Amino acid sequence: MTGQPDRWAELTGGQAGEEYAQRFARLVESGHDIHGEAAFCAALLKPAARVLDAGCGTGRIAIRLAELGHHCTGVDVDSSMLAVARRDAPTQEWLLGDLARLDDLGLDPGFDLALAAGNVIPLLAPGTESAVVRQLAAALSPNGLLVTGMGLDAAHLPLAEPPVTIEEFDHWCTEAGLTLRQRYATWSGDPYEEGCGYAVSVHFRHDM
Repeated sequence: MTGQPDRWAELTGGQAGEEYAQRFARLVESGHDIHGEAAFCAALLKPAARVLDAGCGTGRIAIRLAELGHHCTGVDVDSSMLAVARRDAPTQEWLLGDLARLDDLGLDPGFDLALAAGNVIPLLAPGTESAVVRQLAAALSPNGLLVTGMGLDAAHLPLAEPPVTIEEFDHWCTEAGLTLRQRYATWSGDPYEEGCGYAVSVHFRHDM
């Protein structure tokens, strides 16, 4: 590992939980549907599936998936975000931890789906991205799914330039035993084309 802070912490100082939650509350009040990622994942899952929300933040997606009948575990390194998740859904499992060291948390493997939405991959600590992908792959059941959403240009990132290319990400997935199944440009399923600024990717873990 690099020992560097993750890019999210550099942007927020690890104190963004309440502000982040309020931003989505305002979207709800204005009539926006904030459950696109959850709906996307739910369409891929069988009933009562096990879901690992990696970089769960305030728990928005995991809480919605739990409402739909799935068993969700949320992991995040930002305690301010987890404080909101624990307040809003105290009976769900929320774990404070580094995604590059998921195995330190003692999670039972065999998740049907691991989710890394909200630019989790580009906002990791530099140099840890491949380790995180390996950890997420290891948490999956055979044929389990890794679902990710990430910006590929500055217009879709809170950064001046993208730190990760889609080719690099696919390479890390291949190294971790994952195969690309589908890729879209949005959580609504719009077609992905080369040069898109955002990628929603579905990889599956093939038998090792």
